[in-house]
Amino acid sequence: MRRPLRTHGYRAATAVALACALTAATQQGAQADPQTLTDVQKELESLYHRAEVATDKYNAADGKVKAQKKRVGSLDSQVRTTEAKLTRLNSLAGAAARAQYRGGGMPAELQFALARDPGRALDNAGLALRAQQNTQNLLTDLKTTKSALRTRTDEAAAELKRLQASRHAMATQRRTIEQHIAEAKLLESSLAAKERQRLADLEKKQSDQAQAKWESTGILKKVGTDTTTAGQKAIAFAAQQIGKPYVWGAEGPDSFDCSGLTSQAWLAAGVTIPRTSEMQWAQLKHVPIEDMRPGDLIIYFSDASHVAIYVGGGDIISAPRPGRYVYKSPAASMQILGVVRPEA
Repeated sequence: MRRPLRTHGYRAATAVALACALTAATQQGAQADPQTLTDVQKELESLYHRAEVATDKYNAADGKVKAQKKRVGSLDSQVRTTEAKLTRLNSLAGAAARAQYRGGGMPAELQFALARDPGRALDNAGLALRAQQNTQNLLTDLKTTKSALRTRTDEAAAELKRLQASRHAMATQRRTIEQHIAEAKLLESSLAAKERQRLADLEKKQSDQAQAKWESTGILKKVGTDTTTAGQKAIAFAAQQIGKPYVWGAEGPDSFDCSGLTSQAWLAAGVTIPRTSEMQWAQLKHVPIEDMRPGDLIIYFSDASHVAIYVGGGDIISAPRPGRYVYKSPAASMQILGVVRPEA
């Protein structure tokens, strides 16, 4: 029989605040008024999971904004370069026209008729005509290029505004989730120390049971134990971060979120991978779980909202969630979606 949740002498104001927080959570689809440790655990898992999803989406939106800013900057630079070429060519064309004027502006036909060497005059006239025509063609091409670049720049700037608006929406959503995290922390703080320990024990028990079930399939006899030099470097980097706190959107050096840890670990190994767990799942090479090796990344949950680096022996290193620290834990302690390999 599950024991009821004890609050051990809550003051009335604290109890009211907790009730209000749980009411807000209910409006967002979370369970309200949890009565058992299991319910509390589910409540916390739900809130932290939604927080991680929101963080991943914000990171993805922020990455798109940064990339688009670079694109707009590059296009602006191309426009300025084209404008400089146009100015220079216009100046040269003007200089040529002034030189012709100073030379009397004599038509090519008359120059040919009066020349001592008609053949050379004809050649000179032809060269001048071709040069003039080439300059005019180049001017026309540059004007067309400038117009096209300006159109692309305007379109890119409009897309940047759209992406910035999307990022703002993701930031707003993240702030809402932060409120849910505050509710979760309030919920945790409502438990007496003995109850918090029982909750931690319950989490560990469930984690151990899930790991034991996974290992009972014989999976550890199938997965690889050797890794590449790059994989070793990535694992070594992740191991050096153990004990550092989880912070939303952090990529080190003092704190990390889950995908911040894995992306920086592989960057330390000389391999650039996508920033978020969703993008890592979408863009990196998928490998069967039984073929994974140390250094590969394990993606968790159906929405690919969490990621960890596999270090061998059935263990992972990950940045779990707010309030926790980078640590080593059983690979099957969460719902495995699949495995990706950063190396080609």
